[in-house]
Amino acid sequence: MGNSDVRVILDALLQAALDAARPAGKFAGRLPGPPSGRTIVVGAGKAAASMAQAFEAEWPHSLEGLVVTRYGHAAKTRSIEVVEASHPVPDAAGLRAAQRILELVRSARPNDLVVALISGGASSLLSLPAPGVTLDEKRALTSQLLRSGAPISAMNEVRKALSAIKGGRLAAACRAKLVTFVISDVPGDDPTIVGSGPTVAGKSSHLVDVRAILDRHGIDVPAHVAKVIAANVAPTTVDGETHVIATARMALDAAALAARRLGIEPLILGDEIEGEAREVGIVMAGIARSVLSYGTPAKRPCVILSGGEATVTMRGEGRGGRNTEFLLSLALALDGAEGVSAIAVDTDGIDGSEDNAGAWFDPMFVPSARDSEVDLAAHLARNDAYGAFAKMNRLVMTGPTLTNVNDFRAILVQ
Repeated sequence: MGNSDVRVILDALLQAALDAARPAGKFAGRLPGPPSGRTIVVGAGKAAASMAQAFEAEWPHSLEGLVVTRYGHAAKTRSIEVVEASHPVPDAAGLRAAQRILELVRSARPNDLVVALISGGASSLLSLPAPGVTLDEKRALTSQLLRSGAPISAMNEVRKALSAIKGGRLAAACRAKLVTFVISDVPGDDPTIVGSGPTVAGKSSHLVDVRAILDRHGIDVPAHVAKVIAANVAPTTVDGETHVIATARMALDAAALAARRLGIEPLILGDEIEGEAREVGIVMAGIARSVLSYGTPAKRPCVILSGGEATVTMRGEGRGGRNTEFLLSLALALDGAEGVSAIAVDTDGIDGSEDNAGAWFDPMFVPSARDSEVDLAAHLARNDAYGAFAKMNRLVMTGPTLTNVNDFRAILVQ
């Protein structure tokens, strides 16, 4: 099978996964009854604008509202205002949006309906620091967390502890009926973790958990910030109902169906795979080699599918997100093994903070890099997977997909 044929297959699997993760049509059968008062829609996340657009298409009554999404991730809406802000490090635009959303929710009366649209990225986009913490201090701590290799669940526990709106605090400010719709970007699809759960009560022991997270990842905080964390206890119960409308598993199932239609047997390893990206790559290479050598745990032709959220501990100053780092590690571990190709992307269309969704390779990637004197191992050592795949013309550019169910990985073994 030629290089172009491999890319067609990998792209078809990716497209099936993305289509399954988008919010269009996902509200059917889940809509609440119309209120006698106002319908107020609020939301935050990389999919917030497309969720607002999809909700408007299915809600036959009047509504108003405001959602905040990442720069470049807006969608056209009729009645719901869409604003953009910074991700993954928060900015003043996100702070202003969070203030306005909190005011909107507080304005709701008991006969109104508040609909919250939450997706991955809301933790940064809905940034309203707790009293006593400045935006710059929160930005600095967020940057440390992003470089530390901490898993998303741990990062969001810290974000909740520094927030005036997350960890169920937005729900606590609501006097109206509250219905939350979630597109999950976290392993396990726990709504308390997605976007740091602004409308869902948390489950952590708060202070003990947050201190342990900071200590484990070597993150120092000023004394006054530590005092704010200690005092800023989130509500343990809030009113409202929650519906998770799109998940990584849905995306993997759709990719599996697309593979079967192409005569390729899918093997889904799961949608909760976490860990250091380069280590996950080595493990996945071992599975692919087992398929090649022994026909287990699947027989060729097959595609090994997985999702979740890997992490990267920054050791160098290169460019690249967790999916490109995973893929470069995988390629190096396979060392040009015949018949193995792969793609790995962040389903929001942005891997880390770069302009690519991820990357792909075929069996000629490593040999071609050697011929071109591209030192792939050196690129990996300095966290510069982006540079390696850019030199070899293997970046995947989708642009913003307007959804987000986290990592999508497909390893094709022929």
